Amino acid sequence: MIPAGSRICEFGWMRKGVEVRLGPGDRERLEAVIGSGNSPQKHVWRARIVLLSADGVGTMAIQRQTGKGKPTIWRWQERFMIEGVDGLRHDATRPSGVPPLTAAVIERVVEMTLAEPPGETTHWTGRAMAKAAEVSHRGRAFWCAACNQNPRSVRK
Repeated sequence: MIPAGSRICEFGWMRKGVEVRLGPGDRERLEAVIGSGNSPQKHVWRARIVLLSADGVGTMAIQRQTGKGKPTIWRWQERFMIEGVDGLRHDATRPSGVPPLTAAVIERVVEMTLAEPPGETTHWTGRAMAKAAEVSHRGRAFWCAACNQNPRSVRK
């Protein structure tokens, strides 16, 4: 990602002077985060990045003092300039790694739960139902727990 306000030079991308300005009370809040023994470490180094930036320390010096990379430093400088101190206390939301079950899949699992199991089996097993419904075993188990369903409750 190329930061806004960048220009190209013979060595690659360089940022123009980024000036982080602290509002009234911001320095005290950031120093409180750093000084508190209960603050998560990620909040502490984010606050340190902003305070060092506000003091006019360059990106390379901030990088040496915090052990964080340039993109990380730029990200938290930008987040502070947009959202203030509260922006440093939350991470960006990310989508779930596993998509939720669709309505059609849930309906199919419900129908299977209420129907007789195939062949000579006496009841549905979780894995057999998951395989027949083409969902993962954990996806089927999660749905059954959420809907208070038990595939073994239906017997021949």
